Amino acid sequence: MSLRRYVLKRLLITIPLLLGVTLATFAMVHFIPGDPIDFITLFTELDPETKQEIRARYGLDDPIYIQYLDWLADAARGDFGTSITTRQPVTKEIAERLPFTLMMGSMAFVIAIVTAIPAGIAAAYHRNTKVDQVSRVAALLGIAIPNFWLGLILILVFASWLDVFPVLPPTGEGLLSSEMIVYTLLPALAIGTGSTALLMRLMRSSMVEELDKDYVTMARAKGLPERTVVGKHVLRNSLISVVTVAAIQVAFIISGSVVVEIVFSYPGLGRLLVNRVRNHDFPVIQALVLIIGVAVIFANLLADVLYAYLDPRIRY
Repeated sequence: MSLRRYVLKRLLITIPLLLGVTLATFAMVHFIPGDPIDFITLFTELDPETKQEIRARYGLDDPIYIQYLDWLADAARGDFGTSITTRQPVTKEIAERLPFTLMMGSMAFVIAIVTAIPAGIAAAYHRNTKVDQVSRVAALLGIAIPNFWLGLILILVFASWLDVFPVLPPTGEGLLSSEMIVYTLLPALAIGTGSTALLMRLMRSSMVEELDKDYVTMARAKGLPERTVVGKHVLRNSLISVVTVAAIQVAFIISGSVVVEIVFSYPGLGRLLVNRVRNHDFPVIQALVLIIGVAVIFANLLADVLYAYLDPRIRY
């Protein structure tokens, strides 16, 4: 099977997964206890007729399957309705927060990859030495420490004691301003530490396994430079498992951003989601959960494609 056919097959499999995500998202949100109309009229005394008009305006008086089909059709066009809390289009609110979350998540992923792969290679190549022992301790701490607790420690040390980073996000600054980028480093580090530790341990174990195989001994016996043996042959084979787990880490980075954004008061989608769950803002919750689910699905799709590229046997 060619790589193109393999990718097409994976894309076709993604379609029912996407439909399943939309159904699960819609059902999960509607299982939340409480009536959103009660939150809209929390400080206002309205008669039953007015409440019914509001319910009809948001389509909450239709049968549940009609609500799902209408929402699915609108979501396919990129229209997620109007926020119950702010009366603003949901797409507008998400568009204002999405770039911040993308920047923080991208920085966390880059930190994990750039740190984990060289550290894992060094630990494997110098196994059972002090370099390897230090990497093991660092990986254990990185996996064990919760990201929200690490975020609080980073704020305490680097923002409060050392005064190197700002405590609160800068106001009136653009996404790519130097102040915003500097502020994003700490939450990105808090999210990316766990992924860094996991990928480093996986890279180390994969490298150790590959270095002990016969083809490495044969390559060295032929007189190939050590850089060629490790960089061209061992590294590529070791990356096969790392690529898959790295894609899965996208889901952990996205889910971790929900808590970390609250800790750092970061203006991203995670903080928006928590605030709207408190207010039972159905349209915003549905849109955000759907976006997160779609992001995870396509991250795994990308992992499958890279997996097939690195190891052609996967296509068969």
